[in-house]
Amino acid sequence: MAEAIEKAAFRVEPVEAGRRLDAFLARCAPDISRSRHKALIKGGQVTVDGRVERDPNRRVAAGEVVEIAIPPSEPADPTAEDIPIAVVYEDDDLIVIDKPAGLVVHPGAGNWSGTLVNALIAHCGESLSGIGGVRRPGIVHRLDKDTSGLLVAAKNDGAHQSLAAQFADHGRTGGLVREYDALVWGVPNPPIATIDVPLDRDARNRQKQAARGGGRHAVTHYTVKEDFAGLAALTGCRLETGRTHQIRVHMAHIGHPLVGDAVYGSGFLTKAEKLPMELRDRVKAFPRQALHARLLGFEHPRTGQPLRFEADQPADMAATVEGFRKLRV
Repeated sequence: MAEAIEKAAFRVEPVEAGRRLDAFLARCAPDISRSRHKALIKGGQVTVDGRVERDPNRRVAAGEVVEIAIPPSEPADPTAEDIPIAVVYEDDDLIVIDKPAGLVVHPGAGNWSGTLVNALIAHCGESLSGIGGVRRPGIVHRLDKDTSGLLVAAKNDGAHQSLAAQFADHGRTGGLVREYDALVWGVPNPPIATIDVPLDRDARNRQKQAARGGGRHAVTHYTVKEDFAGLAALTGCRLETGRTHQIRVHMAHIGHPLVGDAVYGSGFLTKAEKLPMELRDRVKAFPRQALHARLLGFEHPRTGQPLRFEADQPADMAATVEGFRKLRV
């Protein structure tokens, strides 16, 4: 039986008015590359208020409803691609990288190439002994395309099974720890708390997750690290579970979405108007959610030795955080 065409609809909010159609879709559905969105538009797979629109440059207007139909993609085997990656640590069993924002982790619909997996196949080469009999890296956790930071991949079946078990355990009995820096609107109160709210697919938009009863168990622990004049805060978020978009949805659920998050926090972009001009322009131009996987710790799959890695915020996020920090001076 043929796979069904997947559809998604997005209403243009006032803050998004004037964007190019392909750019608007890229912000609404960030797991699909902008080039893929452009191809779908030109292929007649996008409508605006019910009318087919084939011009990627067309500017969207507030209130318009943009619908995209995504045909099922042909399966493809990942191939090696010479994509630069920042290696933090590597041995015969695993590799830890500092993933840049904008890099998709695993090949999938709309992104069969140009992913971290393609880069790792090229980088690791013969050191990959195979996962499940196939010479490929073992991905045991993922980061959203536009989230930066630390990620570990296995090079062989033994390492893959050990790391997968550690991530499934979420650090309850072992040494796994994952902490993120998240720049959020407003200042969460209390400053240290746990968000224990189930997550599930949004009933109206399958590209999104929603906080609601009956979903999958999800727990995030947060700590306010810096208060930026009450307008925003740098928070540290530690995952106890690893659901899709978990930190983004949980922080939005308590009223503090991430700066730059067009999916879960677009309504908060108006808060940028309260900022000094230079910072306001920087925040409006910030192209992604301000989320960085800063710390990753786990036990080595072969030796059991505790490993712990930290990665500084990338330049775009660090500059934005510093801009908010100056509000206190």
